[in-house]
Parts: sequence; structure tokens; C-alpha cells
Amino acid sequence: MNSQIVIEVQGLSKRYGKLLALNNVNFSIHGGEIFGLLGPNGAGKSTFISILTTLSKPTAGDILIKGFSATKQPDKIKRSIGFVPQDIALYSVLSGMDNLNFWAGIYGLKGELKKQRIEEALSIVRLADRAKDKVENYSGGMKRRLNIAVALLHHPEILVMDEPTVGVDIQSRKYIIDGIMELKKEGRTVIFTSHYIDEMESLCDRIAIIDKGTIRNIGTVNELKHAYGKENIEEIMLDFMEE
Repeated sequence: MNSQIVIEVQGLSKRYGKLLALNNVNFSIHGGEIFGLLGPNGAGKSTFISILTTLSKPTAGDILIKGFSATKQPDKIKRSIGFVPQDIALYSVLSGMDNLNFWAGIYGLKGELKKQRIEEALSIVRLADRAKDKVENYSGGMKRRLNIAVALLHHPEILVMDEPTVGVDIQSRKYIIDGIMELKKEGRTVIFTSHYIDEMESLCDRIAIIDKGTIRNIGTVNELKHAYGKENIEEIMLDFMEE
């Protein structure tokens, strides 16, 4: 993690009719940081991610990514972001390699650079030995790993991952976590949500606790435990869920 702020959230609010999904959210994320968003279902995590990845616009406020506005200059930041959604965005009748070739073409990659990026992405998610198999024959965990590989092809400085390990097998979960740590070593910034609190505690430089559209607290695991007088993050979250 470095001291440079790469993402600055400024007074972000999002309303869906009478529902206030995000309520005046403000915080910053540093370059090379693994930043976790933790909260119960309906807390506002997915709404925040949809705005961060320019898929949705806020009702008020903005997110600055490397100084560019997510609402006013989305084209300036799309190349900086890799997005791994909860839903699998793959063509099941094609092989893993064919899927990566397709998405690499969408990103404008060609020739030797395209080949290099595909090999690199497959290496990170540990799928090189299954690249020629059809995706329909992949396990759920393998599909999720290939989804991550797609998001890495254009070398994004920021990787946004929405529940990347949900429902995967133990081996795939380990490969995904190892891949996240490898990206951190390369200086990438990773923002991710997870319901697996052990992942948050072991991976994150800092965690933002979000509840009812409001950021309740941000800090390292030790800072959060100290702030709430709890032994672990799970106890903190149980208190929020009981409110």
C-alpha cells in the first residue's frame, strides 16, 4: 500500500424511490491497498460497486478515480478498472481460451501482446492446464476463476471483485485468494466484498463496515476490534445484524 489516494468517494448517495441505498458516503482508498466492503445483505455494497464501475449513476455525490469523475468522465476510468461481478459472464459453449481470446479482442489486444496477457491471466488463476476445455465442463469455482482472468486481461490498476469466492470449492477459493495477494504484490488496488469474514481478516489492509447505506467505520482489523471492544470482526457484524 502506498500513500497515494487512487479512489475518493465524495458525498455519495443513491436513492431508489423511497429507499436510500447509499447515504452521504465519504472515504478514500490508497494505491496498492486491499480494501474490503463488509455488511449485511441490503447494506449498499452492490449499489456502491455499480457506481464505482460506472454501471450506475448516483443521486448525489461522485467517485473520483485517479482524479477522474466516475459520473462525468466514465470513459477516462474504464481502462483502469477490472470488474469481477457475482454473475458469471462467460460463453459456456466455448473453451476457456476462446473466451479469453474474445474478451481480449474487446479490449483491443492483438498479436503477441494478446497472447502474453492471456497466458499471464491463466497463470494467476491457475487454469492454464484447462484452457482448452469447454467452460460448460468447468466446475463453479473454475468458472469464477476464469471470470477473474477476463477482468485482468487489460492490466487494470484497480480490480473490483463482488463476492469472488461465493459458492466455490476449497481449491478454487485458495487459488483466488492467492491470486489477490499476487495482484497486491504487483501494486494493484483491490476492492472486494465477501460474506466470508475470515477472508476479510486475512486479506484486507482496511475494511469499511457498511450498514443501511451508511459507512459505520473504516479501519484495519485491529482498529475495528479495538473500536468496538470485540475479539473478532464476526462479533462486530453480529451486533449490526441484531440492531
